[in-house]
Amino acid sequence: MNVILVFLAAVAAIIIWWLSGQRLTSKPWLETGSVQLPAHDGADRPAVPAVKIGLFVFLGVVGALFSLAVSAYFMRMASADWWGMPVPRLLWVNTAALVLSSAALQWAKREAQHGRMEALRPALVTGLALAIFFLVGQIQAWRELTAAGYVLADNPANSFFYMLTGLHGLHILGGLAVLTHTTVKAFSTDVAPERLRLSVDLSTIYSHFMLAVWLLLFALFAGWANDFVDLCRTLLK
Repeated sequence: MNVILVFLAAVAAIIIWWLSGQRLTSKPWLETGSVQLPAHDGADRPAVPAVKIGLFVFLGVVGALFSLAVSAYFMRMASADWWGMPVPRLLWVNTAALVLSSAALQWAKREAQHGRMEALRPALVTGLALAIFFLVGQIQAWRELTAAGYVLADNPANSFFYMLTGLHGLHILGGLAVLTHTTVKAFSTDVAPERLRLSVDLSTIYSHFMLAVWLLLFALFAGWANDFVDLCRTLLK
């Protein structure tokens, strides 16, 4: 339960911080003049797209889903039939690939904001290729574990590993569909710059979030999260 509350509080804090930065708490019925939201430096800027707000709501739901799964992981590992499984070295390579993919999309976001299409296209392709590499690497890690005898139904630790990595992989796959569409649009000659910029922004936000989730899961499988929880419990006593 403590893990759920901490994770949900972190997700809520991020969403509230972002919404406050967009001035969604302003009172438009008390404002006159331009329909645009004024920035803090006095310049006008357009209102926040509804699709971006929808993305943050969706990420909040996804965060709650993973927090429940992680909480169940902590509760189940206290059982007598729990045997830990080794972390494949390939997961380190996969993690590096996902970090680089997220960094490439951040690069793409910056290039899209400045309208530099020649630099945007390779950035998107790099981010897409690295994300695909991550998924292929995850499948290969599964194959290595099953070949070593760590099958799904062997013990609860195995089941949770395959379930959590599979769930995360499905979300990465969904993000890849959007990222692929965005990359194809970037190579189109009649693409609207504003729509492309928004698509890149959404893909970048989603990529950063899924990277954060994976780092949490990786820490969980490596045992670092357990040490962190034990430390927090000791400090709270």
